[in-house]
Amino acid sequence: MREIIFDTETTGLDPRTGDRMVEIGCVEMINRIATGRTFHAYFNPGRSMPAEAEAVHGLSEAFLADKPPFAERVAELLEFLADSPLVAHNASFDFGFLDAELGICGHPPVCRSRMIDTVALARVRHPGSKLSLDALCSRYGIDRSHRTLHGALLDAELLAQVYVELCGGRQIGLELVSETVAVFEGPRELLPRERPFRAPRPHSASAEELAAHLAFLNSVDTPIWSN
Repeated sequence: MREIIFDTETTGLDPRTGDRMVEIGCVEMINRIATGRTFHAYFNPGRSMPAEAEAVHGLSEAFLADKPPFAERVAELLEFLADSPLVAHNASFDFGFLDAELGICGHPPVCRSRMIDTVALARVRHPGSKLSLDALCSRYGIDRSHRTLHGALLDAELLAQVYVELCGGRQIGLELVSETVAVFEGPRELLPRERPFRAPRPHSASAEELAAHLAFLNSVDTPIWSN
């Protein structure tokens, strides 16, 4: 199953008041394993960057000045997203900005049936606990020491690890992944011994066995199965 974990950075909190998306980061996962394929882009929002927003993600007007508008990268983004489920933390926020940018370009909004919200998953799994991405990384022992500011691709990569844990960890459904090779580093004498192949024997009873069984049944006095 293919899923896309994504995150956005914006100029503010509400696209309905003119706030715009300035960064998106997407991570592809298949069967809850990151494939290494990503999509990452910065966008010129065509408006000023409030100091409060810049303090969160560090993206200044000067940095974004030579970046393309969302419309120039929308085709690449939609190709990458395809029709896969989309996973985000507090997903309604990211979907709201994604839909707003798509609407400006004349594209329809993303169907909400594709939305998976990791905040909602965490609320069910850890009721009453802190649900921020930082808090969940701490809970699951995910290293975020390199995260000094919010960044869409970095946050999507961290969220991908959190999402796997929220879904049960690496042994989801006890699936075996053929590409994963375990390396044994202990003493050789502890390695499992090779055993010769033995073809499975037939398990149906032979004629002699059936006859012996019938003779035994006939020898039983007042059997309960005859009542």
